[in-house]
Amino acid sequence: MAAVIDSNGNGSPLAGTDFTDTVRDAMAEVTRRFARPTDVDATLSAVTTAAVALLDTVDSADVLLIDPDDNYRSTAATSPLAEALSKVQQRYHQGPCVDAAVGETMVLSQNLREDARWPDFTTEAVMAGAHGVLSFQLYTHQKRPSCRAALNLFSTTASAFDGDTQTLAATLATHAALALIAQDREAQFQSALASRDAIGQAKGMLMERFGVDAVRAFELMRHLSQESNTPIVTIAARIITTGPDH
Repeated sequence: MAAVIDSNGNGSPLAGTDFTDTVRDAMAEVTRRFARPTDVDATLSAVTTAAVALLDTVDSADVLLIDPDDNYRSTAATSPLAEALSKVQQRYHQGPCVDAAVGETMVLSQNLREDARWPDFTTEAVMAGAHGVLSFQLYTHQKRPSCRAALNLFSTTASAFDGDTQTLAATLATHAALALIAQDREAQFQSALASRDAIGQAKGMLMERFGVDAVRAFELMRHLSQESNTPIVTIAARIITTGPDH
């Protein structure tokens, strides 16, 4: 059964209410909460908190992040169980959350006790009290993301994820994905600004040292970049560090 989350983060079931209306009202409130200026960790926490509040068959949730070096991190966990299950998946390099993060758009296990896909994970998950998992990939727009991620919903009962639950969970996953996309774009923007500043500073040093204009100074850096097969921002950093004569 779905529920509406109020401004204090409390969820209440709406028995007899059309599911479409429930989703609309619930997501409107969640969106208002996300619209407040905040950092990405707070936004992800709002997503996982909303998942537990909105979906009465979801007992805990988290977001699993896997960096390019295959380091795992559970963030925005609503319970120790979610964090523990992320650690189990890291230990065995297997599990529904891993599959979602690295490849599958959605991974569903309605009964972990009978699921043979991740034998090492499921043994420990069932012992810990988890019997159902629903995971959504959060990075689907980038060919080379800075990290891979999945929103993970855990249930202590089997057959907990009906069609309505999956629909609303997918909407929440979209919010989480947008938060991570925004973080990546901000990081790329800041990196681009830093690169532009470095190139500008190096160009100014070359202009002063050799008495050339801005165009000729940039052409010199581009020539050095091509000759050494080195990114121009790296050439700029070397000029700033060692001086234009080196």
